[in-house]
Amino acid sequence: MVFQFTWLILLAQLTTNMKYNRINNLLGWLCGIIAFLIYSFTTEKFSSWWDTGEFIASAYKLEIVHQPGAPLFLMLQNVFSNLALGDATKIAYWMNIGSAVCSGMTIVFLFWTITAIARKLIAKGEELDFTQQVKIFGAGLVGALAYSFSDTFWYSAVESEVYAMSSLCTAVVFWLALKWEQRADEPDANKWLLVLAYVMGLSIGVHLLNLLTIPAIALLIYFRKSKAVTWTGIAKSLGWGVLVLGFILWGVIQYSVRIAAQFDLFFVNGLGMPFGTGIILFVLLLVSAIVFGIYYSIKKAKPILNLALLSLAFIYLGFGSYTFLLVRSQTNITLNNNAPDNVFSFLGYLAREQYQSEPLFKGPNFNSQIVGVNEKSDFRKDEHSYAEIKGRSSYEYDKEVLFPRVYSEKHSDFYRQYLGLAEGETPSFIDNMRFFFGYQLGHMYSRYFMWNFVGRQNDSPSQGEYSSGNWISGISFLDDLRLPGQSQISEFFKNDPSRNTYFFLPLLLGVIGLAWQLKKSRKDTAIVGLLFFFTGIAIVLYLNQSPLQPRERDYAYAGSFYVFAIWIGLGMIAVTDFLQQKIKVSSKQLAVASAGLCMLAGPVLLISQNWDDHDRSARTMTRDMAYNALQSCEPNAILFTYADNDTFPLWYLQEVEGVRTDVRVLNYGYMQSEWYVKQAMQDVNQSKALPIGFNYDKVKKGVREVVRVLDMGIEGHVDVDKMLAVMLSDDPSNKVQLQDGSFENILPSKKLQLKINKDAVLKNKVVPKEWESYVPEYMQWDYQQSYVSRSELVLMSILAENNWERPIYFTQMSPNSVFMGMDKYMASEGLLYKLMPVEVGQAANTPSLVNSDKIYSNAMDKYRWPNISSINHLDTDSNTFFEGWAYANVYQQGIDQLMAQNKTKQARDLALKAYDLQPKRINSAKLTYLNATVVDTLYKTQELEKAKSLATRSINALDELLNQQLLITSKGMHGFDGYTIHLGMEALTRYKAIGESAKDEALVAQVNRMEERYKQAWM
Repeated sequence: MVFQFTWLILLAQLTTNMKYNRINNLLGWLCGIIAFLIYSFTTEKFSSWWDTGEFIASAYKLEIVHQPGAPLFLMLQNVFSNLALGDATKIAYWMNIGSAVCSGMTIVFLFWTITAIARKLIAKGEELDFTQQVKIFGAGLVGALAYSFSDTFWYSAVESEVYAMSSLCTAVVFWLALKWEQRADEPDANKWLLVLAYVMGLSIGVHLLNLLTIPAIALLIYFRKSKAVTWTGIAKSLGWGVLVLGFILWGVIQYSVRIAAQFDLFFVNGLGMPFGTGIILFVLLLVSAIVFGIYYSIKKAKPILNLALLSLAFIYLGFGSYTFLLVRSQTNITLNNNAPDNVFSFLGYLAREQYQSEPLFKGPNFNSQIVGVNEKSDFRKDEHSYAEIKGRSSYEYDKEVLFPRVYSEKHSDFYRQYLGLAEGETPSFIDNMRFFFGYQLGHMYSRYFMWNFVGRQNDSPSQGEYSSGNWISGISFLDDLRLPGQSQISEFFKNDPSRNTYFFLPLLLGVIGLAWQLKKSRKDTAIVGLLFFFTGIAIVLYLNQSPLQPRERDYAYAGSFYVFAIWIGLGMIAVTDFLQQKIKVSSKQLAVASAGLCMLAGPVLLISQNWDDHDRSARTMTRDMAYNALQSCEPNAILFTYADNDTFPLWYLQEVEGVRTDVRVLNYGYMQSEWYVKQAMQDVNQSKALPIGFNYDKVKKGVREVVRVLDMGIEGHVDVDKMLAVMLSDDPSNKVQLQDGSFENILPSKKLQLKINKDAVLKNKVVPKEWESYVPEYMQWDYQQSYVSRSELVLMSILAENNWERPIYFTQMSPNSVFMGMDKYMASEGLLYKLMPVEVGQAANTPSLVNSDKIYSNAMDKYRWPNISSINHLDTDSNTFFEGWAYANVYQQGIDQLMAQNKTKQARDLALKAYDLQPKRINSAKLTYLNATVVDTLYKTQELEKAKSLATRSINALDELLNQQLLITSKGMHGFDGYTIHLGMEALTRYKAIGESAKDEALVAQVNRMEERYKQAWM
């Protein structure tokens, strides 16, 4: 509080003794420095979850990330990597600092944006007195610092992701638009719009979100230049803004490349010219056309045409960062997503062809039936020409609706439950609208908005449960109206670091600021409001997200939260004006006091609430998990991964820190793409090429995209190598003829087998000693899917060619579908499954083999979890992956198996290790359930004190979790977490049996009391 008023006194002195512009610049930079310092103190030291591992690895070695790419971001982050001074373990940290720098700069421009708007509304060209300056600068400080410490922006500010740099681009563009507005009558005013266009072009190489500012800028230009504002003029300006947005999104970014591709196709295939001839000619024609147009506009005195063409030139110049992809994809880089080394693959990269597109204006419902296929063509670069191939098809449906929002077939059960539809009932247009307003706009946007300006219940992912991821205010009786039980919440939940409550204060400031701006200037409010719409609700409309997203998506809407922070700043002025009307004291004193009051209600409240869960400086779980997974592998292993979080962190460790580069990490989903298969056939780092027995031409783009399964009634199991030969054969006699006369490869039998070279298995120590006598003559399994992709072709070929020389692993996060039916041969070794040819009577349809000795040695000698028990807040992603991937598969499963094998000493060691790895807070019923195994083992191995301690912690946490669900269900049977209730009751049953076995009367009594209470309520 003392510091708060000290800087306010300093502000008062500054406004007295310095000119406005100097103060404005100084305070803007001060806000940015404060934000940057906070971010640098709280930034993550290594890679974090999701895309950051891929971005850091690719930025460090200038490689190519997933579509549609971020070349400028990668090049700039590469600059920051040099600050590590050769220390590979510091590279991720310095790239995270790069995001902190961009975020700090965003705050600088936000401050200047707020003060520009505030000055325009307060002074209107007049000289500023002391009180007015305090209002303006106070507004800038309150709004800029409030946004600095808001939930979503702070989270993005401390990790190497594109959103921090994208926010900077958005902030610069809107600030440049305001600079033009101030100087629009000056002869050289358009230079600000040209810089703006260049920044927009550059931003394409970071993220496309920045382009959404265009309609608001179009409206700003219209208001500034029009002598008489009309509704027709407003509509036209908005129309032009949307057209320009569409022109850049599709014309500049995609159709420029598409036309260049058609030029090259004509010159290469039609005239026999070298690759690239048509592209060079197109670029020359494009540049010549722009240059001539500029010359013509000058000669004929057409200023609007001149400005438009110069802006287009600068946009193209900024867009030129994408030449990075064309250059780097020609080199031997490890990560080369989509291999955009020619104009057609580059076009596919920009068009995000590997991702499914969502319907926007018209499309199917989830239960619509496909009645037709619209075939499209594409082109593949061969040795001397482009070959025409089948492109991505689109479908025709029997029923289509306008504004389709419930279109995803795989989410049909969720749609029916959410909308209350009966089985077989077709959703109507009204149902689509209900889902849009209730789920997409409510759950997937408004909830995020309220997180930032009202408060957040916790960081648990939410699908509508009253106990997870909702917005709350901290005002109990109001929260209880929406979320039953909030008025009776215990200290256990109040002390959750991810629980942040702002009591509506930042929201109220923003709403007051909006109302104040609307009163002062409808035009300016319309501009800012339009920017708010396009960076928030318009994105909701465009993304058309399906439910059950794998992660929260609040980062996509940070732009609209940025805009709302402008209104928070203006709210400070509104509060000052209101108090001046009600309190008769010096206006100077009141202005300073109001600024201090709003600072407390905004930035100070936000930073005090958000610090504990946004401080990522001690987090290492992502790196630890990746490190332990790699160390689980034997030398020269092949490791199949599946999703972002079991792939990208491993890539980071290998590419940046150089950890276990002998292990070939293969993403199973990427393996469906021909460019990834080609890469798998090459040496990478210290890893040799995969033992794949066919050449690339067999699976190149347009060839064997999918091989269908057509059971031909073959008796018995068939050798994998023979089935591969059939599927890869170009002989029509090995194919089936389709109705159109073409021939297609098939898999003629689902019953597959692999002959085992037992000598090779024993020589390479593929199986543990005790299983050596169980190695069969054949591995036999039933293929489970109705098609074969390149992923399965590669895996089958590795099986046929590897001869057990390189160990094959799968992450335990992988779905069973990637095992290709070989589930029974998957042996758990902790974090990974190892493929083992053994028959010990295990179940055929699920992985049930457990190599307990290997789990033990991995857990005791290889795995590192340096701070899991000491970190103050284990974020939801780290908690989920530790519980679900590590703790369950290493410690709980390992202990169970060791006890079953009477290896009591090893089980005790592992249980003690698990005891030491307990987080400070037990936040889930799952961990209490898994801990029961540890508690049981500690009792049985006479570690009584630790057994009682862990049992007490687990039971007490479980009581809190179940009581929370009881408070919810007492108000109605909806919004409760059925998983927590079911697993919690199962855990109570286990602890009761453990207590009875250990003769722990106190534990049994506590469980009995809990069982009686909760069974009475639910059973």
